[in-house]
Amino acid sequence: MSHLNLLSATEAVKQIAAGKITREQLVRDCLERIAAREPAVGAWTHLDADAAIKQAREQDASASSASRGLLHGIPIAVKDFIDTCDMPATYGSAIYANHRPTWDAPCVVLARAAGAVVLGKTVTTELAYFQPGKTANPRNLAHTPGGSSSGSAAAVADHMAPLAFGSQTAGSVIRPAAFCGVVGYKPSFGLISRVGAKPLSDTLDTIGTLARSVPDAALLAAAASGRNDLLIDQPLSSAPRVGICRTFEWPRAQPETHDAMALAISKLGVAGVTIIDVELPPNFAGLVQAQIDIMTYEMARALAYEWQAHRARLSAKLQELIAAGLALPRERYDAAVTLAGNCRRMTEELFSRADVLLTPSTIGEAPRGLDATGDPLFNRIWTLLHTPCLHLPFAQGPNGLPVGLQVVGAMGADRQTLLCADYLLRKLT
Repeated sequence: MSHLNLLSATEAVKQIAAGKITREQLVRDCLERIAAREPAVGAWTHLDADAAIKQAREQDASASSASRGLLHGIPIAVKDFIDTCDMPATYGSAIYANHRPTWDAPCVVLARAAGAVVLGKTVTTELAYFQPGKTANPRNLAHTPGGSSSGSAAAVADHMAPLAFGSQTAGSVIRPAAFCGVVGYKPSFGLISRVGAKPLSDTLDTIGTLARSVPDAALLAAAASGRNDLLIDQPLSSAPRVGICRTFEWPRAQPETHDAMALAISKLGVAGVTIIDVELPPNFAGLVQAQIDIMTYEMARALAYEWQAHRARLSAKLQELIAAGLALPRERYDAAVTLAGNCRRMTEELFSRADVLLTPSTIGEAPRGLDATGDPLFNRIWTLLHTPCLHLPFAQGPNGLPVGLQVVGAMGADRQTLLCADYLLRKLT
């Protein structure tokens, strides 16, 4: 085995373009890694090794522009919450065990058109809520990988695939990225089409990417959105202004998150980065509960078919959550939507003195056990505010598991946020 699966996506693209490696070699090395580690990690719900090798071989033999697109034969993983025409989409639920979509979600279509080779589908929690799937954290198999993009984060962290799609409604990209020690990118709301991902919340659902570097996360997002301006061809030449935003939830952060923040402030200060403290306006204190109310209310209705037709096949935990959403008063939901809208209009002021904010990604390192996926506390408000977010892995917790922080940018300022995140991660590692 040549270990080409260890390459970053951006480096693999360069080596394929230069004729130093073939797409088939890269795909085969990823598949060998999966064969060796999948029994322990459990990242995948469906693999089609023969189809992936066949596609890579055909691309190697082809001179077509499609085979030389942005992704240039790079293997990717797709969260099993996103439709694929040639693979099952089970959404993490026994209800959909035999479900076969007749189309690809647009993000998958565009990735394939850019040359991506889809290896398979990765584990999601039950209907992308909180009931875990089979996946373990590849950094320590006794700990959760996070959720709901559990398999995507684990596959990328364990070098089974360099890139993966995930989705986030609360913290389902950033949290598993943090727990598994990879880069997670939740773009601005709507930047990547969410058509073809099972709908949960019209207000919150966002397609994101997981990778082992910021340029790699940007590469998949660019291919899936048609936004080539997201590509990081050259790093920032000057240091960004960074606002330290601990949020109202800071008292619940574990010591390792406090330590990560202190380490970041120290390292970035030495590197000449301008650092300021940013406090959120008082009404932002209600955003965590507002996000919970909106998500609970909308998801209960989005899952109306499953509730009405297949209730007994839902986990007890999900039944409880749907029942709570159906019982939530409309007035409380409306108040949460109003608060969210008001706060979104106020976010411009947060970036008046800072290019990006640095804020916690998680309470701490991945909890022990596989019966839960951890708390998305520090992700909720930014998902609700529709801002671009990236998790940066650069530290360790007391159990030797990854810890990092989240970079947040202004809504729509994805290119700037990606460039700043890339700059900061280079200085932190």
